Amino acid sequence: MCGIAGFFSTGAAAPGEAVLRMAQAMAHRGPDGVHLHADGGPVALGHSRLAIIDLQTGDQPLFWDGGRVLVANGEIYNDPTLREDLSGQPFRTRSDCETPLVWYGQDGAAFPQRLRGMFGIALYDPADGVMVLSRDPFGIKPLYLAETPQGIAFASEAQALVAGGFVTPQVDRAKVTELLQLQFTTGDRLPVQGIQRLMPGETVVLKQGRIAERHHRDPLPDVITDIRDEDTAIALLDAALENSVLAHQRSDVPYGMFLSGGIDSSAVLALMARLNPQPVVAFTAGFPETAVHDERDHARALARHVGAEHHEVAITAADFWADLPRMVAAMDDPVADYAIVPTWILAREARKQVRVILSGEGGDELFAGYGRYRSFCRPWPFARSMRRSGTFDGLGVLRDTGTGWRDGMAAAERRAAARYPDRLTRAQAIDIADWLPNDLLLKADRCLMAHGVEGRVPFLDPVVADVALRLHPSLRLRKKTGKYILRRWLERVLPQAQPFAPKKGFTVPVGEWIAADGARVGALVAASPGVAEIAHPEAVRALFTASGKQHRFAAWSLLFYALWHRRHIAGQAVDGPTLEVLAAG
Repeated sequence: MCGIAGFFSTGAAAPGEAVLRMAQAMAHRGPDGVHLHADGGPVALGHSRLAIIDLQTGDQPLFWDGGRVLVANGEIYNDPTLREDLSGQPFRTRSDCETPLVWYGQDGAAFPQRLRGMFGIALYDPADGVMVLSRDPFGIKPLYLAETPQGIAFASEAQALVAGGFVTPQVDRAKVTELLQLQFTTGDRLPVQGIQRLMPGETVVLKQGRIAERHHRDPLPDVITDIRDEDTAIALLDAALENSVLAHQRSDVPYGMFLSGGIDSSAVLALMARLNPQPVVAFTAGFPETAVHDERDHARALARHVGAEHHEVAITAADFWADLPRMVAAMDDPVADYAIVPTWILAREARKQVRVILSGEGGDELFAGYGRYRSFCRPWPFARSMRRSGTFDGLGVLRDTGTGWRDGMAAAERRAAARYPDRLTRAQAIDIADWLPNDLLLKADRCLMAHGVEGRVPFLDPVVADVALRLHPSLRLRKKTGKYILRRWLERVLPQAQPFAPKKGFTVPVGEWIAADGARVGALVAASPGVAEIAHPEAVRALFTASGKQHRFAAWSLLFYALWHRRHIAGQAVDGPTLEVLAAG
């Protein structure tokens, strides 16, 4: 796992110093070294390395015959198979990122179609004068672009494009509204003008410093719901999950997992315990002395049952107020999801022992775990839209709520409806298009990479997706029970997980923590320049002293935005505790 950066000029020599600044701005992603390729030509490439595979010879950029050069952020899990298929080639390293470089010689810009893994890749071929940028189908790994008159800059993090001088940060008001209403943003635009995401599964071909072609690879197979028998489904699921977890454990450095005690992380624990001769290293977060459900007791019992080495991390209000500015600083592509709090702190603790973490992200999306799927699948006229209600609806806080923030979700619904006939698969596809990559996976990427930890998500693997989407909808969602077949499988392999017990839900007590000092925090947030531009100050102050669930979540969103705007738009320091940062003006 790493950070990549680069520039493809329209004609002049690429600015190597600017690309180096981008790579250095992502040194947290690659604490094992920063490297630059700039030879006076139209392309410069930078790489900050976190060494996971091939510790000795895996430094990037990687080179091949004809001057071909590549930088990559990610892991190619089918690298051993790809190497076997190219057995006549004289590979120079053991790096899993060398195989895409070689396969380009066979497939050209179509080489990403062969890759099983998570990746953001940049490959330059001087013979054809083309640069290929590609992102994995689920969007596990990020990649951002900025088009300038001189050419195209790209990087693994949006803030690197600012550090390189290719973008002067200004807010996109419409996307800010979407962020506050949804907690994430959809599509390829960020709340920062001039920066766009490469979309999940997208490959772009650049020529002469401009985008010449765009190609897309969908993460989901064409749906043929031909698996209806439970025993058959459980057998296929067991084989697919074992295959995926085994591949995701491939590492030359220590690895562990995040264990919440829920269905998805319990499934990962069960497979890791099966596949590892040594105890699984697991990390669980808890919130002592708060009203929220604490998952540590259940996680502890599961860990003890499988003989895991279990580490419990207690997160307090003091941790929240002390570390929140640094958490938000990591979220340059903003996600106002309070789960950044435990994810960031768990990653910090995990880094003391491991460099790779497996987690259960993606299980809800692939196996239909969300309650909103049940609502969406109800018969007419009882079915509900997948478009979520806005966090600030009816509160009178924002100066302009508008309705355009719903457009991204509506577009995802139209695309899913055109491809999938059954409503359940359609609902899952909507979440996989935006919610998954632009909230859950983005949050995990930034929070883990802020500490130099690689995150892996074995549910989001084509081997698993192929089984999940072939399941008849009744094996994914049965009456009121989501993830039905995954629960039945877990009931067999780890019954102590109690997969059919009522779900208590995971939440973070940010509302409780904010309410304890709501008047003071609200006054500081209302006075912050970013919030003052978009919200009524008196309504903001009132929001922070209100007790409703919607009010508390809206207060959290504005607190996040105030800190994000200060760091990523105003470019000011956010070192120090939250209230000191806000009070600094």
